[in-house]
Amino acid sequence: MTLSHPQPFALAVHGGAGTIKRSALTPALTEGYHAGLRRALAAGHAVLADGGGALDAVTAAVMALEDEPLFNAGRGAVFTAEGVQEMDAAIMDGRDRSAGAVAGLFGPRNPILAARAVMEHSEHVLLIGEGALDLCRRQGLAMEEASYFFTQPRWDALQAELERRRSGVPDDGDEQRRHGTVGAVARDCDGNLAAATSTGGMTAKAKGRVGDSPVIGAGTFADNITCAVSATGHGEHFIRRCTAHEIDARMRWAGQSLERAAGDVVDELGVIGGSGGLIAIDRDGRVALPFNCSGMYRGAIGVEGLAMTAIHREEFRIG
Repeated sequence: MTLSHPQPFALAVHGGAGTIKRSALTPALTEGYHAGLRRALAAGHAVLADGGGALDAVTAAVMALEDEPLFNAGRGAVFTAEGVQEMDAAIMDGRDRSAGAVAGLFGPRNPILAARAVMEHSEHVLLIGEGALDLCRRQGLAMEEASYFFTQPRWDALQAELERRRSGVPDDGDEQRRHGTVGAVARDCDGNLAAATSTGGMTAKAKGRVGDSPVIGAGTFADNITCAVSATGHGEHFIRRCTAHEIDARMRWAGQSLERAAGDVVDELGVIGGSGGLIAIDRDGRVALPFNCSGMYRGAIGVEGLAMTAIHREEFRIG
């Protein structure tokens, strides 16, 4: 079950592609992921049901995911090879293609608010490092110490990956280590679209590495004429393919439906080794959630308020 019919307003979220292996997914973890997705859907739905805008809805949804340590963004961000955390985020308004993004950031409790600050309080689209932090401080965003962002599972994952590299064991292609992003897309009652994406990147990534999440047109995109997109996966491939904008282009110039454009683009990424997925919504509120890997933490909610969530290739949980 998906939102395949026009909706007065709708929201979709993801908590990253490359999900935890079924063998390691305990009942408690399973419920934790579903509960986290439901909280994000509820946060965004509350905005939309009250007549709020798509931009505020995706902001609220992504903040909820950033606050959940199970997901690789904000509080649950992974560590770089040097044992620090560098976060990226982006947001885009489909009304006029206004956009803001940050990269290599550490400190703001919610990186998506940093990206929105860039969009709303600067003349720029993308700020990095200290420049982004200066703007966050001037705008009074909540900041946190390293202890807030530290989670033992993320630290253990870093140690395991560093040991694998030291020992010379071949890379097993673990999707969970390579992927990890959160995002939201929405259509509001006025027909406006918005997209937001936030990530901690890849476990043991190189210092300064930036993926597709804060790159407008790659991991994040929104235009009222066509669609809003938030991607998750092996970012380098998504950047090279301009994945999010490619879906817009196929809808705009080839007249394709959202379902076909999004599905074909994700399938084509898989052919070249671009493991991952995305969530997208069109101007009528239809939702697509394709992925080409073992799973993607994902969910959607429409005007009726029934939250639909899933992890692997399975039926959606309702409510």
